[in-house]
Amino acid sequence: MSDIRRTCVWTAAAVVLLALPFYLDRFWLQAGLFAMAAAIGAIGINLLTGATGQLSMGHAFFLAVGAYGYCVLAGDGGDGLTGLGLPTWLAATLAVALAGLAGGLFSPIAGRLRGAYLGIATLALIFIGQHVLFNAHDLTGGSNGRDVPPLNLFGLAFDESETVVAAVPFGSAEKLWYAGLALLLACGLFARGVLRGRPGRAMNAIRDHRVAAGVIGVPVARYRAGVFVLSSMYAGLAGVLLALVFQRTVPDYFGVTLSLEYLAMIVIGGLGSVSGAIAGAALVSLLPQLLTRYSDALPLVSAPGTGGISPGEASRYLYGAAVVAVVLFLPGGLARLAARHRKATQATPTTPGTAGTSGETA
Repeated sequence: MSDIRRTCVWTAAAVVLLALPFYLDRFWLQAGLFAMAAAIGAIGINLLTGATGQLSMGHAFFLAVGAYGYCVLAGDGGDGLTGLGLPTWLAATLAVALAGLAGGLFSPIAGRLRGAYLGIATLALIFIGQHVLFNAHDLTGGSNGRDVPPLNLFGLAFDESETVVAAVPFGSAEKLWYAGLALLLACGLFARGVLRGRPGRAMNAIRDHRVAAGVIGVPVARYRAGVFVLSSMYAGLAGVLLALVFQRTVPDYFGVTLSLEYLAMIVIGGLGSVSGAIAGAALVSLLPQLLTRYSDALPLVSAPGTGGISPGEASRYLYGAAVVAVVLFLPGGLARLAARHRKATQATPTTPGTAGTSGETA
């Protein structure tokens, strides 16, 4: 019965997600797309940090590689910036590969360092990336950023041109919604397959006891380097989707704060869990947007520059407190909480009549 109930729940959730673009306004669609992109990036860093135990502070760097790589590869140079004018679907694919290549160049270091040493080494990527983003004006547009070419896939343009479905006009946000759902589903299923298969067991062995994993034949350095490349590609894909949603890339966004937010996502959601990464990403990414939306109705929260706490600051306080609470009281994060609830609902208590009959027979 539990399997049937679970199937019904997932089916209902899928129907709701598919129907939402027909009813939600642009704000909620963009917020949902932002959460989808964050979830893809969070799954990637959870494979690296949660499943393999490698601390990375440079996740934002690979998001920037994906976002700006797409702009350079797909741009036509009409704005005075460098652009190769490739088909947008090919540019998106190559941007993800470019992020993986960047991760591959760093992977020898990732394969040999661990703990705080790897965290400090990846932090250097942020500083290098910020310097390049602000100073390589021909590629990035400098501090002003650059416009993002809309995606065009199989003749369908993901721009503001309206596509009417069931008498409902679909703009860029509505069309990107379904693309984001498909990408998130594919990324989640692939990561889940990795974690449940032989690579996942090797990754967990490296995380829990590196020396023992090497003794039983796990190539520790190779696995660490490979997972770092995979995590970088996830981040690159998240960066491409973010660029398409925002329609403009700016260097300030891809800083240390963004990397810390991704670490908060996987800690709150649950280390080593795909569903936990998605839940944590939704919480951390949606919180500042909701506080901004309803700042007038919330105490102490006000628009920036008006004397109160800005929505961005308030959201950091809240999910910072959530990280502390999870570490102290719920080490497994939201995924552990969901697992406890699932076990409780699956437990079948013995009925009094059955217990009485058993006792009398004995």
